[in-house]
Amino acid sequence: MLENVVEDYLVKRVEAAGGIAEKTIALGTRGYFDRTCVLPGGRVIFVEVKKPRRSHTTKHQSTRHAAYRALGAEVAVVKNLADVDRLIDRDAAAGVQNAPDLKSSAALPRNKK
Repeated sequence: MLENVVEDYLVKRVEAAGGIAEKTIALGTRGYFDRTCVLPGGRVIFVEVKKPRRSHTTKHQSTRHAAYRALGAEVAVVKNLADVDRLIDRDAAAGVQNAPDLKSSAALPRNKK
């Protein structure tokens, strides 16, 4: 399985939950996250997508992840479809209900990758 398959699945799952999964690029910054996901209820997750096998975060990524976590942000590294399911289904397991479909989110541009 390729990394882009996992990333596409993440986007579909987030959007199905009523959220937004934007591709993020920080110019001039190494180790920034692949996606910023915003879910109903205000849950924001900074997501790094990796290949399912023989992949790891770089030193720059690990440093950034630690800094964001220290500030209380939710950071996730997903390597397969099951990781994505666990990440998105966490709210369902905790009894948090999804907000209704937001009309304003349809107007936001979405990048595939």
